[in-house]
Amino acid sequence: MSDLIRIVGVKAKGFHGVLESEQKRGQKFIVDVELRLTLSKLNDDLTKTVNYAQVAMVINDQITGKPQKLIESLAENIAVKILKDFKKVKSVKVTVHKPKAPIALNFKDIQVEIERSR
Repeated sequence: MSDLIRIVGVKAKGFHGVLESEQKRGQKFIVDVELRLTLSKLNDDLTKTVNYAQVAMVINDQITGKPQKLIESLAENIAVKILKDFKKVKSVKVTVHKPKAPIALNFKDIQVEIERSR
């Protein structure tokens, strides 16, 4: 059995994008993650789960870190880092939102979602 921790709406400014203007100006990115792990027998002990404040910081650091051309690459980097740093996580789903993508049409959001597991 696998349980779930969700972290929704981590926002930060990043410089990801194919266009030079995106890489220079930057824009807001929003990331959601779902972490699958076992949460039974915790006995109210933080060391037996995942510190979601630390996971949120990993997400923030990836958004604000090295620019990627593709938000698909940003999502992959976030997933890889979470699985590397948090051994209790069995799988992770990462959704990267790019609500200000340079598209000349009206739209609400662009999202990329990936899921990775051990």
